[in-house]
Amino acid sequence: MRPFVLILVVALSLVLMAGCFGQVITRVTPTPSATPTVVLTIAATARPTATPAPYTPAPTATPTITPTPIIYRIQSGDTLLKIATQFGVTVRGLQDTNGITDPRALRVGQELLIPSVEDDPEGTTPTAEPTPLPFAVENVTFNNTPLGGLWCFGEIYNATGTDLEQAGVTVSLLDEDGTVLAEAQDYVQFELIRPGGRAPFALRFPAPPQSFASYLAVPWKGVQGYVGSYYLDLVARDTQGTGERYSTYTVTGAIVNTGPEDAVEVTVTVTIYDALGRVIGTRRAPPEYNVIPRGGQSPFVVELTPAGGPVASFQVQALGRRMPTPTPGK
Repeated sequence: MRPFVLILVVALSLVLMAGCFGQVITRVTPTPSATPTVVLTIAATARPTATPAPYTPAPTATPTITPTPIIYRIQSGDTLLKIATQFGVTVRGLQDTNGITDPRALRVGQELLIPSVEDDPEGTTPTAEPTPLPFAVENVTFNNTPLGGLWCFGEIYNATGTDLEQAGVTVSLLDEDGTVLAEAQDYVQFELIRPGGRAPFALRFPAPPQSFASYLAVPWKGVQGYVGSYYLDLVARDTQGTGERYSTYTVTGAIVNTGPEDAVEVTVTVTIYDALGRVIGTRRAPPEYNVIPRGGQSPFVVELTPAGGPVASFQVQALGRRMPTPTPGK
């Protein structure tokens, strides 16, 4: 059996080899199925373009316009009323802005700040100089001075029926034909004259004529007084006048505050008269203390030189200001 099996194996091997030589065997390598390529077509979308808003320029700061201050230099012959009228402001506004308590203390060359509309709302456009209130000029005398010049003394009487301030007098010296030879103007010595009150004045003619036939004394300035800023409750007591006939005359006494407030900027005005009641001298001066508390008093001494004489009588007047009201927050 073994030979037979061997022969069979050989025969089968030959058959297989014959088959192999009769045909070409090609190994087929399976081609993998192609994975479909997905092509994504992305449509380009334009980025939205912002529409610019209309150009608005940055706000420009509007500067606060500060009015250029008006400074006025006082000229010869100027008065507060004249200056106030020129610039369309009130005398009170001009005084308050510049701290003026005595208009007669103005001097040529002094600079004044003209108040604005905000500072002086009552101001108006410039108008013609108003006619002074019709007060009376009385008890006038003339006297030549040793140093040259001519003094004219007198007083005004307030017959206007209202309080009077800023009162001034013009005195003209006339020849026989009534022609003006010389003229002088000045304010009275007392700032506020109540109805029925009197206030003295003293005018000097620096270059008077050799002689004059007559004179004319008339109101020059004068407006309705504003009592509110003045302190009136001041009384002169224990007054005495001493002196020789034509030499220095001295008036002494005390100014007493009889009112409910303190008085500041107190002044004393003394007027001396001859036997005919004519004014022969006047002087204004502060007492020893120009601030007098309520219920308090201050002594005073005023010396005058009579222009003529002798002195027959005298009058003492005192006036002050109210204490300023403190500004809130200060």
